[in-house]
Amino acid sequence: MRFDVVTIFPDMVLDSAINGVTGRAIKRGLVELFAWNPRDYVTDKYKTVDDRPYGGGPGMVMKYQPLKDAVASAKQAGKAERVKVVYLSPQGKPITQQLLNESLALQQLILVAGRYEGVDERFIEDECQEEWSLGDFVLSGGELAALVVIDALSRLLPDVLGDAESAQQDSHMHGLLDHPHYTRPEEVNGKVVPDVLLSGNHKEIDAWRMKQSLGWTWQKRPDLLLAQELTVQQQQLLEEFKIELKSK
Repeated sequence: MRFDVVTIFPDMVLDSAINGVTGRAIKRGLVELFAWNPRDYVTDKYKTVDDRPYGGGPGMVMKYQPLKDAVASAKQAGKAERVKVVYLSPQGKPITQQLLNESLALQQLILVAGRYEGVDERFIEDECQEEWSLGDFVLSGGELAALVVIDALSRLLPDVLGDAESAQQDSHMHGLLDHPHYTRPEEVNGKVVPDVLLSGNHKEIDAWRMKQSLGWTWQKRPDLLLAQELTVQQQQLLEEFKIELKSK
């Protein structure tokens, strides 16, 4: 999959992406990442990509043409049939696991990282298919959001993770939060690993993990359960979790 980020701080994106899972995916050729600076598409000596907003008000607004030209260059370089341009904005739709899963069908994803007070609305109307948001808060720019999207999508691609099941067991992959995890030593500060995880009985381990996943979702994100149609077994496991919680 190819990612292109339109940003006035290309090093911020490229230098951060060389680490961890994303960096390994890039080195192995499983992911491509490029950055396009709108300043490269202006001719004045100050490389101006922003201007004062019509109607007055604080701050500056990123100009239409440099952004449009940067996106055009990204499209031309990618030559992809399945490509989407996304503007990263606090006004966009929330980035969810479902949204990421649906985006796996793309060959190229162009992420536009805004700065200042935002970008000229006409650019969004003409060039962007969607607006995505990390949440109901404001960042200084879209670069961090772009890195989040790139990391979250890269780990879903085939062969990126060492264990193919790792991504499938992540929180939100199936509409539920993940179960708790433990590693050695067996006891830390008087707290021991649950016996079932040491039993070697994979059927019981799977049931325990599902119970914890359901229970954690009920405790921490009950809104997610409202969208789920639980099986009879899942309902029983959730009730067991609630009973066990009361007895603690």
